[in-house]
Amino acid sequence: MKIIEAIDYQDMSKIAADYIIQKVNQSPKIKLGLATGGTPLGIYANIIADHQKNGTSYRDVMTFNLDEYVGLSGENPNSYRYYMDHNLFNQIDINKNNTFVPRGTTDNVLNECALYEDLLTKHNGIDLQILGIGANGHIGFNEPGTPFNTATHVVELTASTRQANARYFNSLEEVPTKALTMGIATIMKSKEILLLISGEQKKDALKRLLTENTIDERFPASVLKNHPYVTIIADKTAIAGLKVHS
Repeated sequence: MKIIEAIDYQDMSKIAADYIIQKVNQSPKIKLGLATGGTPLGIYANIIADHQKNGTSYRDVMTFNLDEYVGLSGENPNSYRYYMDHNLFNQIDINKNNTFVPRGTTDNVLNECALYEDLLTKHNGIDLQILGIGANGHIGFNEPGTPFNTATHVVELTASTRQANARYFNSLEEVPTKALTMGIATIMKSKEILLLISGEQKKDALKRLLTENTIDERFPASVLKNHPYVTIIADKTAIAGLKVHS
């Protein structure tokens, strides 16, 4: 794993955005795996600013999102399709037909998982996957105990994950109880992974990832040790006290 230490969240976001922009300029047809939540917002803001200033084009870029809530349509402001449209896609020149998010309102969620997995296979997988990490080590919505060989699947969201995401809803009761998520095996097929870690609340997860030698399904992010091309960008708050080699 390569580790890049950022000053703060803003610096982490700028470093990550610059990395992605460089990849897009090098490979205009790159396939990006995208994440949602609070962590990537700064990255997307930087990408939009660069697009407006420098004209970096996303016309031929293809994107695949990690997950979506079961039961929420793309018009729902709390859906991840809406999040992506609002925070990135509507403000760059990407072809919306090349942006893929699992459908949360499908009548057959198991079939949707299979279709999404087939779609990824059809396009030969993801070139660069953006990931965050949960305080408990989850990646995507793959909670502790998720088998490492899992493909795209339906997951019951834990109480802690629903509580963490409740800030985006009017109440905890509104947070869906299930989600569709890329599986750990799906994520690990990505050619390269960019892992973003920011803040005091993620410090223990980063410490476990960097200092524990075990690769254990009880800490999903530990599987990333088996991937040949992982770059971690962590800010000083998350990385404080850890001895790392960049």
